[in-house]
Amino acid sequence: MSWQQFKQSWLITFWSPVPAVIAAGILSTYYFGLTGTFWAVTGEFTRWGGQILQLFGVHAEEWGYYKLIHLEGTPLTRIDGMMILGMFGGCLAAALWANNVKLRMPRSRVRILQAIVGGAIAGFGARLAMGCNLAAFFTGIPQFSLHAWFFALATAIGSWFGARFTLLPLFRIPVKMQKVSAASPLTQNPARARRRFRLGMLVFIGMLGWGLLTAMNQPKLGLAMLFGVGFGLLIERAQICFTSAFRDLWITGRTQMAKAIIFGMAASAIGIFSYVQLGVEAKIMWAGPNAVIGGLLFGFGIVLAGGCETGWMYRAMEGQVHYWWVGLGNVLGSTVLAFFWDDFAPSLATRWDKINLLDTFGPLGGLLVTYLLLFAALLLIIGWEKRFFRRVGLATVKETL
Repeated sequence: MSWQQFKQSWLITFWSPVPAVIAAGILSTYYFGLTGTFWAVTGEFTRWGGQILQLFGVHAEEWGYYKLIHLEGTPLTRIDGMMILGMFGGCLAAALWANNVKLRMPRSRVRILQAIVGGAIAGFGARLAMGCNLAAFFTGIPQFSLHAWFFALATAIGSWFGARFTLLPLFRIPVKMQKVSAASPLTQNPARARRRFRLGMLVFIGMLGWGLLTAMNQPKLGLAMLFGVGFGLLIERAQICFTSAFRDLWITGRTQMAKAIIFGMAASAIGIFSYVQLGVEAKIMWAGPNAVIGGLLFGFGIVLAGGCETGWMYRAMEGQVHYWWVGLGNVLGSTVLAFFWDDFAPSLATRWDKINLLDTFGPLGGLLVTYLLLFAALLLIIGWEKRFFRRVGLATVKETL
């Protein structure tokens, strides 16, 4: 394969979501094994909110939530911080390779309001559940934490309500029709595309260099940066968005991304299991009402905002300003949760047990239960898909009669 063929096939063309999500699951497994933590982002965004408050003289470090997730250091000295910086760099590099960077403004003020409010609701819900679509779902379920199953089911329900809510007339933006006498010329500029590709390679090489240099003195921080770059490339090139997985399920009946996520978690679970057997401690959270309430809010919020944590990150790097507002909403919502955590925690979270399926059912039993639940989820998704299109088909037949 020539360089031009490789460039077109792997760096410019979008990747198939199923193998990309499976690759993300495998990558997150190695990330866990080598750094001792899981792929997660909203915890670090919550720290950013706390440190911004500190700049204004607020002693956020005294809040119970920040004592729990540790506010010490900076993004450059925290594993999550370096990983997220790597993700942003990977997303930007991938978008530049494909000439997919363009400043795109929100089409209305309603969209901006959706972005901020939806992002805040999602951020609040994610941190109430101690994780977003990653830590409390995609990487939480392979950690064998029962709370992740509560969160996943609640997120699906919340996203259904969110999908119905966003179909209301309030959110329909009028389309202005414009009369034209000829087709508009193609906007692709080959010279600009080449310049952006070279810039993307510079960003990519720069991030790799930063990660490798850091790894020489602080191995885990450097590895976190490198893994982050990998995660960023995957989510941008394959357009991995958990919001679309849930929203499309309810609105269009498309299940490709939902199935891909199931396969990704299945690939990750066996790897996490292996690391746990070698002595790496799994991340288990409280299986309490916080996971359910947080999931409902998160599912509703991501659909209202139009993007989850992974979704808004790569779209923001592509220049979609709407998702800058979603990111701001995420930070605001998670910071508000941190402020109220001491009021919620005793009744909704900390009084409930942290249930590890490997402890409850034994190592092999917990692994088997996890795969059985994943298989059941897959069957439900397939069943819903068939029912959806059968119903659409019947409706179409009735309209033609």
